[in-house]
Amino acid sequence: MNMPVIVMVGTFLILLVMDVPIGICIGLATLWAVSAVGGVSAVNIVAPRLATGIDSFALLAIPFFILMGLLLGRGGIARRLIDFAEAMVGRFTGGLAFVNTLGCMLVGAVSGSSVAAVTSIGGTMIPEMNRKGYDKNFNIALTSCAATTGLLIPPSNVMIVYALVTGSVSVAALFLAGIIPGVLVGLFLMGASAVIAKKRGYGTGKIIPMKETIRRFFGALPGLLLILIVMGGILSGIFTPTEAASIAVVYAFVLAVLVYKEVKWKDLPGILLQCGVTTSVVMLLIGASTGMSWFMAAQNVPELISGAILSISSNKIAILLMINIMLLFVGTFLDMTPAILIFTPIFLPIVEKLGMNLVHFGIIIIANLCIGLCTPPVGTVLFVGVGVGHGKIHEVFKSLLPLFAVMIIALLLITYIPGISLALPRFFGF
Repeated sequence: MNMPVIVMVGTFLILLVMDVPIGICIGLATLWAVSAVGGVSAVNIVAPRLATGIDSFALLAIPFFILMGLLLGRGGIARRLIDFAEAMVGRFTGGLAFVNTLGCMLVGAVSGSSVAAVTSIGGTMIPEMNRKGYDKNFNIALTSCAATTGLLIPPSNVMIVYALVTGSVSVAALFLAGIIPGVLVGLFLMGASAVIAKKRGYGTGKIIPMKETIRRFFGALPGLLLILIVMGGILSGIFTPTEAASIAVVYAFVLAVLVYKEVKWKDLPGILLQCGVTTSVVMLLIGASTGMSWFMAAQNVPELISGAILSISSNKIAILLMINIMLLFVGTFLDMTPAILIFTPIFLPIVEKLGMNLVHFGIIIIANLCIGLCTPPVGTVLFVGVGVGHGKIHEVFKSLLPLFAVMIIALLLITYIPGISLALPRFFGF
């Protein structure tokens, strides 16, 4: 590895340890590395790369999906989805843990945000589970892990980013490919919760009468229909993913403001401001990560890493295991969007030589990085969950271990059984 790359990696790690925001770490590390090449103006080289990194029509979907998630989170959808989840699975042993997991899956899928899921579900379910005798640290750990399933179940912003990086993968195919893996991870978390609940003697929830179950279903139906509208419109060719995101915003606005009336007109400026701030953070990450990815490509880093991995083994199973281990490590200190932008170009030459389907590989990357979101030291969702549940990281970590174990088992199944990811895309002709 040459000196500029060493400078880039060293600068990034030093800034990260200093608790500098990830986007600034990436941008400054790239700037410093380019200046180490010598003879060029680093700013004149890097700045255009940051600008062109976000100059894509496909990325316009991201602020729309963010706004949609904010409207749904404030519009009472989460509460109705929790009520429906309770009616479906609340009667079983450890039923509240099932309600928590299913609620996170539904809210995460509808909003497209793991943070929205952990805040809305955690704010309601963690105190309720605490009152029912569930261990607080387990409650926080479960909510944090379950919230990440919303990034696998469409719509998902990170899938749009991955499709942009590859330049050849269909967003619709990725959306379809994530459904079964997302549900699989959720079911594995429920299975672990059932074992823990039985061992610790956590009680069952209440049995909801059929009439009330039907009422709750229709209460949650408008929110659930959003997924069908987005996916149905994209698959039928009526609109693109970006157009689907804008339509989803209109639908969420009508639902939150005009139907449920839980978002007031006076709340809209604050929601729009929050959407703008969140979008700016995401775009900064995308621009900075694109610049770093360009620099690594210019220094032949993807080829060097590809050659190094392929020199160790030519066995597909072993190579995928190495990639998974590397991604799990990367996910512990790098947020999902920059991780996809930086490491997808590095691993693409390897998986292409292995003859892997790039849709399948995209789901593998996202499933890996979802685990990283609830892993210290930079687990974004974990820190939000700990804040919502009023816990402490070192106390929650022990409760995370069995949940990590089942998530990794699900990850291995997703990795080595392509049909889990590719069944739905193939069924719809992708």
